Amino acid sequence: MRTKIKNFNELTLLEYHQLMELRVSVFVVEQNCPYQEIDDIDLTAFHFWLENQNDMLAYARVYQKQQKIHFGRVLVKKEERKKGLGKQLIQQLIEWIERRFPEKTIYIEAQAYLREFYTNFGFQVVSEKYLLDGISHIDMQK
Repeated sequence: MRTKIKNFNELTLLEYHQLMELRVSVFVVEQNCPYQEIDDIDLTAFHFWLENQNDMLAYARVYQKQQKIHFGRVLVKKEERKKGLGKQLIQQLIEWIERRFPEKTIYIEAQAYLREFYTNFGFQVVSEKYLLDGISHIDMQK
């Protein structure tokens, strides 16, 4: 398994297609949540994923906004869940962010049911629950 990190301009057309296909399959189709999945954040974000033989298994994007480092669109391919890939992805992602952006706060808009998952990585809840695209979320930071 390999970890890949690329900014938008470094992505190949095939990689961009794969990550968009995966994001739409999880966040739009699987979660039955019609919303604008492709946005301008992708243009300035770092795209971070785990792959096996050019097959994207887990993905997240990282970007800077208002002096905070954000990550989001965290997913694990449906067929690959329950194998620890989510934990592996987040651990590597946090280590990379802390090396690249030392002293910056890491901020996430997490789906509320993942509170304990992110707490295990040192995140703290900094908001009440709120709906985002019809799904319960909380803000967390580390």
